[in-house]
Amino acid sequence: MQAKFSRSGGLRRIRRLGIPIAAVAVIVALAATLYTGSVTSAVAVTTPVAFSEGAGRPESFADLAERVTPTVVNISSERSAVSARKPMPQFQIPPGSPFEPFFREFFERYFEGSPTPPRAFRGASVGSGFIVASNGLIVTNHHVVRDADEITVTLHDGRQFEAELRGTDENTDLALLSIPVEDALPFAEFGDSDAVRVGDWVIAVGNPFGLGGTVTAGIVSARGRDIRSGPLDDFLQIDAPINRGNSGGPLFDTAGRVVGVNTAIFTPSGGNVGIGFAIPARQAQQVIDDLADSGRVDRGWMGVQIQMLTEDLAKGLGLDGTEGALVADVFEDSPAGSAGIRTGDVVLEFDGKAVSSSRRLPHLVAEAEAGESVEVVVWRDGEPMTLSLVVGLRPGAEELASSSSAAVEDDTRQPSVGLRLAPLTPELRARHELPASVEGVLVVEVDPNGAAAQRGVRPGDVIVRAGNRPVASPADVSEALARVTESGGDILLLLVERAGTRQFVAVPVA
Repeated sequence: MQAKFSRSGGLRRIRRLGIPIAAVAVIVALAATLYTGSVTSAVAVTTPVAFSEGAGRPESFADLAERVTPTVVNISSERSAVSARKPMPQFQIPPGSPFEPFFREFFERYFEGSPTPPRAFRGASVGSGFIVASNGLIVTNHHVVRDADEITVTLHDGRQFEAELRGTDENTDLALLSIPVEDALPFAEFGDSDAVRVGDWVIAVGNPFGLGGTVTAGIVSARGRDIRSGPLDDFLQIDAPINRGNSGGPLFDTAGRVVGVNTAIFTPSGGNVGIGFAIPARQAQQVIDDLADSGRVDRGWMGVQIQMLTEDLAKGLGLDGTEGALVADVFEDSPAGSAGIRTGDVVLEFDGKAVSSSRRLPHLVAEAEAGESVEVVVWRDGEPMTLSLVVGLRPGAEELASSSSAAVEDDTRQPSVGLRLAPLTPELRARHELPASVEGVLVVEVDPNGAAAQRGVRPGDVIVRAGNRPVASPADVSEALARVTESGGDILLLLVERAGTRQFVAVPVA
């Protein structure tokens, strides 16, 4: 299993609620009276939610397990690694000390007077996978085979093969392998993960702790989980026990179709606590199809940096509600820039689909085809606007757009928000290691009791925009603040750059 997903050092205990015995007696008596009909209720009698006699928990998963386990494989990978070079310990002895020759001889003898030579070793990992084609195509997790020199696949019948890595996608933690087989292998089919409901039964099959084929059962606990592993997080949460070594194994529905790929667990201890995560089959199948065709995954690209739209930010932008994705920055020479999308726009729709949250937009863009022309609805200056955007091909790495402007020499205090600002002089740029391309005003002091500090603004931040307008001097921020107060507003919207990343901050105006 990859690095464990853990939130804090401890778990909160749930305290049970007690009810006095006398109160229980009164409730029981009242219930009995109501049941006999001797008390007339003021509430209209309606038909309660009823369920027919369903199948409930299957008496056994044996038939299902027997049918699907031949499609599941064990995967072991080996990789070469080199130990880090360790410098000789530093020590200081007063010059002329009688102990100086002794210590110098000791360290030169045991550390040879130089960093220790690097040591080569072999690393290994184990995981799971499943066959998706009779000719030996196998799905697993990217982290199971990452940087592997050798990958060995063990089938259900005990046969072992050296596998070839056909392709891998780090963004979704998926990889595709192939093994040389002459006979047709049993394979699993992908199911409809969109149809999976919270509470549905599922079984996980894999290789936990290297023990070999192991079957566990549980239910789908939640959908659409974001565990901060990447921009495309959309996990199924399950309580079917999965542990280290289950990574890359399949999650089956009761019809024997793969509805997810097990990939991570939440654990404070390293073991299973009933919270696991699986990549939905819909997402996995798209990635696997691309890897099978070309060995890589081509995704649509828009070229923006976005952030979540909070209630304060929405209020500052004149929006009702927090649906949409706020554009914090537009990358240079990007499709978004060519389409006229600007920093401060809120993307409401992409290709006719509503952007319900900032998390939704990356999925919609990634699913679009490069070269496709789509309509994007944005909120700008208090009204919606429709723009035409040609989807680009997502590059391997994106760089933030940059612009340049001369800074004016001034120093202004903003007592109502608790900021002291200064222009970006060459001296300040050098002191804070800010490139010449960064434009705005520098935050040199923050009142710890002020509104800006409460919203996370720090000394060293650069305010790029204020009131959704570019700023080149502290006076521009003062003017933005004046506009807010004169219009009766109570939120000053700031675009702040920190360590190469931009983010909007909604600062209450006193």
